[in-house]
Amino acid sequence: MTYSQTWDLESIYPGGINSPKLMAKYDLVAEQIHSFAEAVDQAEASAETIANLSDLAQSIGSGLGTINIFINGWASVDYGNSIYSPHFDKLGKLFVDFSAPLNKFQKLLLTLDDASFERVIHSERLTDIAFYLSELRTNAKRLLDDDTESLINQLDLDGQQAWSKHYDTISASLSMNYTDNEDGKTRHISAGQALNMLDGEANNDTRANIMANYEKMWSNAENLTADTLNHLAGFRLTNQKAHNRKNHLEQPLEMNRMSQATLDAMWRVVDDNKSIFKPYFDRKKQLLGLKDIGWQDQVAPLTNIGDYQPEEVSYDDAAAFIIEQFGKFSPKMASFAKMAFEKRWIESENRPGKQPGGYMESVPDLQESRIFLTYTGSVNDAATIAHELGHAFHSAQLTDLPLWRDAYAMNVAETASTFAELIVNDANVRGAKSDAEKLVLLDAKMTNPIAMFLNIHARFLFEDAFYQERKNGVVTPQRLNELMDDAQKNAFDGILDVRHPHFWSSKLHFFIDSVPFYNFPYTFGYLFSAGIYAQAQKDGADFEDKYIALLRDTANMTSEELAKKHLGVDLTQPDFWQAGANLIQKDIDEFLTLSEQFI
Repeated sequence: MTYSQTWDLESIYPGGINSPKLMAKYDLVAEQIHSFAEAVDQAEASAETIANLSDLAQSIGSGLGTINIFINGWASVDYGNSIYSPHFDKLGKLFVDFSAPLNKFQKLLLTLDDASFERVIHSERLTDIAFYLSELRTNAKRLLDDDTESLINQLDLDGQQAWSKHYDTISASLSMNYTDNEDGKTRHISAGQALNMLDGEANNDTRANIMANYEKMWSNAENLTADTLNHLAGFRLTNQKAHNRKNHLEQPLEMNRMSQATLDAMWRVVDDNKSIFKPYFDRKKQLLGLKDIGWQDQVAPLTNIGDYQPEEVSYDDAAAFIIEQFGKFSPKMASFAKMAFEKRWIESENRPGKQPGGYMESVPDLQESRIFLTYTGSVNDAATIAHELGHAFHSAQLTDLPLWRDAYAMNVAETASTFAELIVNDANVRGAKSDAEKLVLLDAKMTNPIAMFLNIHARFLFEDAFYQERKNGVVTPQRLNELMDDAQKNAFDGILDVRHPHFWSSKLHFFIDSVPFYNFPYTFGYLFSAGIYAQAQKDGADFEDKYIALLRDTANMTSEELAKKHLGVDLTQPDFWQAGANLIQKDIDEFLTLSEQFI
């Protein structure tokens, strides 16, 4: 089967970024927001009124989400083009216009006493969104007066949101030269292309040259990115303080519906198990013929192992492999993935001008998804596609439920994606035809635990330290470099001989306005998915129904409740997290044993 590598945005709104249907949707959502505002102003709390307002609010949310993926989709494949700025601005204003009456709706829920509220949310039309309504009511207790909340949301357009978009402008304008050690030629590439090449470049000297110039490029931009990061964080801290947040972690923990005790237990196990990676990196250094391990080497592909020569995997072969492997765990996952490929929900073509990285976003009005990435044919790329398809499958299991039952948090979102990725990675290793091939694929599988235990932990440590210092004033670029270098030393436990002190400047996740601490949910999702994967292997044919039941509950309870109900574990205790670390140790042991013959 041959699949297109460019996605279909026309089925959302035909006619490109200035589609007449998009313009009509802007107008419709604006009218709905006006109607919602009028209705909230006149409302008295009752089951019927709250149900009607909830329906309208979810319709507005669905429209805003659909507009967002459409604009973002066009901007992602034409990165840095200013033509999309007016659309982002228009959409941002709609979100702000919606926020004021939505705040009033939350306050309306507070007018009910506890007993009355419980009766209302468990009425027939509201029972599916009872948990979300409870969250809205709790959040209402933090809200300031209506005029102040409206002003904060208006200022956010040119505050936190603007600084986040400013970072995109900076990133899109950067480019650099590097020397290809294979042919001695100097090439010019964008920041996004450099990032994509760093993970997949096999030649040690070329990879090191890209990294050195990449670090220098971001060093040259450090004053701009430091201003951006400081002002974005300053706005966030001021906003958190105004809403009586005790500390900078309270909001991201609430957003992920998890407790500080769970976060502490998880990081404690990560800290306790960092040493297991040292023998792996020592062996990899030998296999790569390196004297030192640099930032660019942490997931460098193995080459020249025995007589094995990795072949570039075609996109169609990767798609077929994913569909086949999904089917061994869940026929519904396989069927869904096949549909996503066939319906052109995936943008994967490797071409200039695209945004770095990858993502999945829902198209709520169509009950579909769209996936963005860049496929290069490397051994890790099939797992990347599987990762994003896992997100999309998760969303697809909730399309028959109200939108507010689809509002699952980032940590459990990363569970479904990482589970799908683990299926493909494990299948790759099992399918190896020689020890050399198995070693290469086992090394590729290690990309995830290295990221989740070491790289992500460094991001968390840096961001935590940065926010502590930002409370006392602006943090200079030099100090940001020091904080990042210290975080990498700590997280990698001395493994890295050459670090990436400007990682704070180069990493998009630090500059996202809507999600503070875009890091620890990944580690949560990785380890949580390990527990699910173990359950899948144990349950066999019974797994699919249990897995879908878990996914359908992800926006309906806390993380701790979800784990207790579906896995029977306590996330505040180290045992569950340690089980995931033990699986990594098992892979490392196999890697060390298998690789001895190739030294």
